[in-house]
Formats: sequence, C-alpha cells, structure tokens
Amino acid sequence: MLTNAAQPLTPVEQTSAYQHHNIDNQLLTRDRPLILRNFATQWPLVQAGKLSATHAANYIRSLYSGIPVTACYAEHEAQGRIFYNDNMTGFNYQASQVDLNQVLDKLLALASEPEPPTVYVGSTELNQWLPTFNQQNPIELTSINSLNSIWLGNQSRIAAHYDFPNNIAVCAVGKRRFTLFPPDQIGNLYAGPFELSPGGQEISVVDFANPDFQKFPKFATALAHAQVAELNAGDALFLPSMWWHHVEALSSFNVLISHWWRDTPGYLGRPTNALLHALLSLRSLPKSQRKAWQSLFNYYIFEDQLDEFEHIPDLAKGMLKLPLDEHSAKKLRADLLNKLKR
Repeated sequence: MLTNAAQPLTPVEQTSAYQHHNIDNQLLTRDRPLILRNFATQWPLVQAGKLSATHAANYIRSLYSGIPVTACYAEHEAQGRIFYNDNMTGFNYQASQVDLNQVLDKLLALASEPEPPTVYVGSTELNQWLPTFNQQNPIELTSINSLNSIWLGNQSRIAAHYDFPNNIAVCAVGKRRFTLFPPDQIGNLYAGPFELSPGGQEISVVDFANPDFQKFPKFATALAHAQVAELNAGDALFLPSMWWHHVEALSSFNVLISHWWRDTPGYLGRPTNALLHALLSLRSLPKSQRKAWQSLFNYYIFEDQLDEFEHIPDLAKGMLKLPLDEHSAKKLRADLLNKLKR
C-alpha cells in the first residue's frame, strides 16, 4: 500500500458488462486498464474460495497433475516483498521445487499466524500443472490463443514490472490490489538490472510500502500518473501490453489466474530481443550518431507507415512490407543471425 502517496491514486475504470467471462473485440483492443466486476463469479474455484480457503485448496488439489512447482519462501521480515537482497546479487527469498500439496498445507497452516512468512508460487502454467482447469473455469477468448497460469500464496508484494503480452488477470480467491502505470512512466519508476530479477523481467526498485522520495524523487511523478485497481474474488483486470503493474495479495490465501496473449504472431519474436541488440550496438555510440539512428527507427519502426513506402514496388519491398509474413520473418531472422556471428 502506498502509505506515503501525496494524494489518493486514480481508480481504474470499471464495468460489469463482461460478467460470466464473455469477451468482445472492443475490450481486446483497449489500450487502458479496465476492471471487470464479477467476471468469474461462476467459476468453480471462485465458488470454492467463497466457502473457505480449505475448500479452494481442495479444489486445486483435485486438478493437480503431481508435477513439482517452484515455491518461494521469505521470512516475515521481508513483509511480503518478493525482492532482491541488500546488494542486488541475489534475492530475499529461497526457491525450491516442491509438491503443490505441501504448499497448500503450509498456506492453510499459516493462515492464523499474526506474523507469517511469505509463501508464494508465481506463474505456473495451467495445462501442465492443473490440466483440466481451463475447461472447468473458462473465459471466452475467441480467435486468441492465450497462455494461462496460476499464481498463489499468502500476503505478498510483487514489484512493479511490465509484460509484453496483454493480460486478463482473474482474482479467483482472496483480494488483490494492482497499482498501474502507463508505459511512458518507466523513467520515473527506477527500473533495476536486466540480468537478474525475481521474475525474469526488470522491476522497479522502489518500495511501494515506504517509498524513499529523497532517493527516488521522480517516483512522485509516476504516482501522479498511477491508477489503482482493488479486486475481490471473481473480479478481473484487463491489463494492456507494456503497462507497469505492482501487485499486492492481501489475504492469507490468494489465487490469481492470468491469461496472456500477444497481438502479433509468435514468429515475429520478442521485442525485448531488439532492445538487447540495441544495447549492444547503439547505446555506446556518440550522441549525434544515436540521434541519427533514432531518426531511422522513427521512420522505419515507430511512425505510422501507411504510405511511407509507396514509392517501392510491392515485389521489391521485401522486409518493408506489412504485415510481415512467416516466410519473410524467417528469412530476416536467418540474415540477422548470420550478421551476429561475424
């Protein structure tokens, strides 16, 4: 919770138009977050959780494939924050491969503890670990092939980060709070290192529970652009691609189900790869050269290109044609790999 915020954060827009997990293209093409109230209230998992944490845990057990999960354990002193150690050479928690039943047993046992340690299982793919979950707890994402994962634990705080895919995140058990920032706020969020991060994605190093505005003064500007989403069991959040989000699990037993999908075919690759290549080849150039390359990127990549290349015959456009088909993408990737080997 942002206890030191100068003013209350703007609530995320909400709607009840998508009850019972029905989705339309108007939602899928949004570029801003949206709370979907009572979106999944008919899910068996949500219904079980409304009875008790034990009922929810037993429902999850009934679907479990038996494959060990990666579980994180942090002492109470971490206050639920899944984060780095003091010098950012490692993390403030221990991770191990365990049977999911052991995790569920531990969470139920800790529920009455006044100062419990943090137990957290992040992004665990449903088809492998809970194979029939999607059939029993569906959402209608027609023409979209989503990657669906479960997140569970007790009270936790997941540092602000972004994801490339869009997401419909369903709060299935317990309560969650998302604090959201538009993509252009990255410069005010103090992102940590690329090479090492708790979830494999760079994160904001600001402690949202106690932000140090002397050390991180630009974070105050980020807060002026922040939105907050409070979710109860059965609510969902539509989270557009690249929006930063800080996630708090507020109950002693919480379950979140994420549904990730991208707007472009997988054969086009991950944009992060292009960023890493730019760090290699562009970042060390003199400023004047970086500005020149910025102009090239704006022309070829970032500006709308509806008529930019009409002077080139269609048969000669090659990699400039839109959309890039799979054959052209493979050819471009092979050419890039060859150049990287030199």
